[in-house]
Amino acid sequence: MNEKNNVFVTQPLLPPLEEFIPYLQKIWDNKILTNCGPFHQQLESALCEYLGLEHIALFTNGTIALVTALQALRITGEVITTPYSFVATAHSLLWNGIKPVFVDIDPRTFNLDPAKIEAAITPQTTAIVPVHCYGHPCDVEAIQKIANNYNLKIIYDAAHAFGVKDTRGSILRHGDLSVLSFHATKVFNTFEGGAIVCPNAQIKHHIDNLKNFGIVDEVTVVAPGINGKMSEINAAFGLLQLQHMDRAWARRKEIDTLYREQLAGLRGIQCLPDTGEIMPNYSYFPILVQSEYPIARDDLYQKLKDEGIYSRRYFYPLISDFPMYRGLASAQRSNLPVASDVTTKVLCLPIYPALSHQEQLCIIKSIREF
Repeated sequence: MNEKNNVFVTQPLLPPLEEFIPYLQKIWDNKILTNCGPFHQQLESALCEYLGLEHIALFTNGTIALVTALQALRITGEVITTPYSFVATAHSLLWNGIKPVFVDIDPRTFNLDPAKIEAAITPQTTAIVPVHCYGHPCDVEAIQKIANNYNLKIIYDAAHAFGVKDTRGSILRHGDLSVLSFHATKVFNTFEGGAIVCPNAQIKHHIDNLKNFGIVDEVTVVAPGINGKMSEINAAFGLLQLQHMDRAWARRKEIDTLYREQLAGLRGIQCLPDTGEIMPNYSYFPILVQSEYPIARDDLYQKLKDEGIYSRRYFYPLISDFPMYRGLASAQRSNLPVASDVTTKVLCLPIYPALSHQEQLCIIKSIREF
């Protein structure tokens, strides 16, 4: 560590370099760099087996996957979504000419509040795009019931939810489609990458066409698709990463447990509730800095940064506060009281497999001594 603690908010799991070299050699020998080559196909199969799913379509990143998912289901008009997410959630709607309609979040999970959805539905509403925030599952049954009643599609932004399970299996099986991100900061990453979880082979085939310009063969283009294909190098890295996931999750769980033990009862610091029966992926460790804490959230953020500890105000600002969204009626803070409150208090602490016990104790000590 240089200077003081030099602890970052998140780092990818990086297997030893020597493990990656044989994959590069195979790519070099195959002379196939992209266009759904052998590693691309192997990773799709491996992910289906690992996650307990039947069909996954790999993408170059999660944002292109979101854009394509909306196109695949022909979503138009208005879509109900959350203001408390990364901007890609709403940006994917604008890229498709869709109007986002923001609905407030649940104060316990920070996910889209099902109790607020129905009031936001209009004749122009065609879909709901909820987010499994920090990997904590949405109330999927309540959201599905609303969608059924109003004939709406559901596309889950599951960027944080890799490997998350409820009592009946993968959380990714819910909705019409679920979209994953494999960005370098995610629990499972391919440097850059993403995927769409598909309910059947027919929809996967359609999505595979869309991610390859709509091309079917040399002379046939059937849809205005995009270039969303994952490269062979990214797919190879994903195959290698997958071999280390169980070890990574075990370490993340240890870090999560220690944070909860050491921060419990600390005045003004609130941890999100445990997920109970649900199998989490420990992708983030958010805390809320309440008014009882001696200093404000932004002051704590800066003090930690001055010590070389890089936390993250995630998500801040709200999507609805950005210039391209703030003019929407649904973006007004009076419509989003819970999200508006949480965004001023949240702070995600460093959590990644390489974070040592001693480094984590330094983080905890810094929070406690303030």
